[in-house]
Amino acid sequence: MTLSAFLLFVPVYALAVASPGPAVAAIVARTLAMGSRGALAFTMGLVAGDLTWFAAATLGLGLLAQTYQPLFTAVKYAGALYLIYVAISIWRMPAKPMTDAEPAATGNSGFRAFLGAFLLTLGNPKTMVFFLSIMPLVVSPEQITLVTALEIAAIIFVVLTAIFMGYVILAARARRLLRSTEAIRRINRTTAGIMAGTAMVVAAR
Repeated sequence: MTLSAFLLFVPVYALAVASPGPAVAAIVARTLAMGSRGALAFTMGLVAGDLTWFAAATLGLGLLAQTYQPLFTAVKYAGALYLIYVAISIWRMPAKPMTDAEPAATGNSGFRAFLGAFLLTLGNPKTMVFFLSIMPLVVSPEQITLVTALEIAAIIFVVLTAIFMGYVILAARARRLLRSTEAIRRINRTTAGIMAGTAMVVAAR
């Protein structure tokens, strides 16, 4: 990748990642309710989803993804169902203030977070539009070699991880300021509503 292409792709992709959307709403709501537990697995699921769409665009599978609607619709609804599941879990969580030491995510919960984020990304029209419509305007798929693809994949990993872990840190700090049980309960109910609303937006698109 040339320096000019790098300087153009990085800010365009970073802006697309950081802009409000289902993934941002989900990671912020999830962290406000549950802390940073499982956030890394969730973020890696988002990375895997973006890399999948990047591979599809690079290999010329974009038209197939756009025309084979049943598969895309099924994946989209699977991601929405995951958000509904998380929303219900958050709603039913006990209202406990955060502690300095959060328990680590178990293997199963980490895998669920990863898979849910992966499906959410695959079914997210915002991500599809970026990789199939916007990215080719910045980096032509015909000019992408193996080395260039690896460079872009590394950029996707670094940029997305940095931005979403930044969201996690900010949301976790905001939650630690809450010491009242009633405040925690309100946050849980609010974030559960945001998560459910995000699921409906994803399903309706």
